[in-house]
Amino acid sequence: MEIQVLKSKIHRAVITEANLNYVGSLTLDEDMMEAANIIENEKVQVVNVNNGERLETYVIKGKRGSGVCCLNGPAARKGSVGDIVVIISYALMDFEKAKTFKPWLLFPKEGNKV
Repeated sequence: MEIQVLKSKIHRAVITEANLNYVGSLTLDEDMMEAANIIENEKVQVVNVNNGERLETYVIKGKRGSGVCCLNGPAARKGSVGDIVVIISYALMDFEKAKTFKPWLLFPKEGNKV
């Protein structure tokens, strides 16, 4: 049997931009992506702490060291600059392996720094 488990979490990143006139997705600083073991085009869930909104989208790589966390396209309606978000990715794995799996957790510092 396989189940979905938490693979990666960026806990309390700050939205730096919201760009409605973009195709879609979430732009993330490449440093945050690497620290959380999230790759470009990976599906993520974004949970907005400020307003309770939740959305699913995919990640695109942002400039390394920039601290960027930008909601693009329709996702831009789900948050505002300065909102705090939790970014979560999940993995499908064998039930027994899931019992010992340890997810990657990132708690960004001010400016979304790793």
